[in-house]
Amino acid sequence: MTKKANFKWIISILLLLVVFITYVFLYPPVSKGESIAKVNGISIAKEQLYNAVMEADGKKALQNLIDQELIQQEAQKAGVHVEQTEIDSALESTKGQFSTEDEFNQALDNYGMTLASLKQNLQTQLTIEKILEPQVTVTDDEIKKYYDENLETLKTPEQVKASHILVATKEEAEAILQELKNGGDFSAIAQEKSLDTATKSQGGDLNYFAKGEMEEPFETAAFKLEIGALSDVIQSTNGFHIIKVADHKQAYTPTLEEKKEEIRKTVTKEKISTLATSWLEEKKSGASIENYLTS
Repeated sequence: MTKKANFKWIISILLLLVVFITYVFLYPPVSKGESIAKVNGISIAKEQLYNAVMEADGKKALQNLIDQELIQQEAQKAGVHVEQTEIDSALESTKGQFSTEDEFNQALDNYGMTLASLKQNLQTQLTIEKILEPQVTVTDDEIKKYYDENLETLKTPEQVKASHILVATKEEAEAILQELKNGGDFSAIAQEKSLDTATKSQGGDLNYFAKGEMEEPFETAAFKLEIGALSDVIQSTNGFHIIKVADHKQAYTPTLEEKKEEIRKTVTKEKISTLATSWLEEKKSGASIENYLTS
């Protein structure tokens, strides 16, 4: 039972630049005719794979490399440098949008990304932001407009912080519940017996979640529990759960002043995203670029 993933971070990163370079593009065939596979005794040469990848993705990959090089040259001219600590901070912020490490890694897999390519995208994004930020101005009127138009998304909904133990049968869940009532350690039992691989290593911790993020029976039980209390056995499509609530936050509506700087940063990033494409095209049009794969 996991929270619904938020993929906005993927969209914002890929909006600026997608870096995709295949192994065979970086490392061309070592020898003509070298076999990499056979079908009914007939060899497929490594050269065939290289040519196929080059035809499908080579030009795109090279264009991305050209863009990367041009961005780095512009960064040097502007005296812009992205520190490793800034990349690490952006990575942690991205990871923070997911309830578990497994959920984050699954999102990478779903989008065909690796941790290394994500870090490269973050570095590129931060570099462009630093170059273009001096060109962007955000007024108080724009901040007020954003606050008014996005107030619902700025509100913090009612949330609970809960852990759970998931098992396959009601009988096993009832036995575990009795063990917990007799003083058993919830975290230790979750690590030992829970079937939820995404949370068992954290003792079943689901972190905070709002209404609408979990299945209805699970959610209803969690929001009714007092802090520290155990639920009865709850059935969902995943199996049978025992829930323990660690914290409960009431819904909250922030003031404009409380959100002012956060909104300023958000609007600044939006303006930079809009400006980035035309800026890069302008820099390419003024650069001397020789692309030998265009023919």
